[in-house]
Amino acid sequence: MVPFRPVPELMEEGDVVDLLIRQHSMIRDMFDEVARADPGERHEPFRRLVRMLAVHETAEEEILHPYTRLRVDGGAEVVADRLKEEREAKEMLSRLDRMGPEDPGFMPELDRLRLAVLAHARAEERYEFTKLRAETTAAERRAMALGVRAAEAMAPTRPHPGVESMTRNLLLGPPAAIMDRARDLIRQALRR
Repeated sequence: MVPFRPVPELMEEGDVVDLLIRQHSMIRDMFDEVARADPGERHEPFRRLVRMLAVHETAEEEILHPYTRLRVDGGAEVVADRLKEEREAKEMLSRLDRMGPEDPGFMPELDRLRLAVLAHARAEERYEFTKLRAETTAAERRAMALGVRAAEAMAPTRPHPGVESMTRNLLLGPPAAIMDRARDLIRQALRR
């Protein structure tokens, strides 16, 4: 039986920082789930991890980072560092997605991705989220949480390295999301 996984856009957190920290925790758990799965059973937990990372990062790039850049003291530098980390993680995730869980190099690459993603999450929580919480109102953070949920509902379900800005996400994201979701349905149908 597949364990229940909350859908990010349906999570109840009303503060964007709380929402994203909760998602970071879910991502850590999802990495563990992929690593614990038997080699022949890794496809489904890995697909869920890929989707979660893709929609989570897209929403941060569309909603959180632009707001941080405008509203937080030193926000442009904080965001530049996070975008660099996100691009590197997307490149690793894309390689893993192409390899597939049955590849002998999958687990070492997954471990490298896990380290990079967890370091990125810690940096976001320390440098971006702390400042956002200190320099924004509760109402602003609630509005951003709504924006994040909306962005996640329309986000691509696969990583797209090079699409780390709000503008690129808004221009390229919807067509990529349609193609990704169609590919997801085809893969799901072929596995049955």
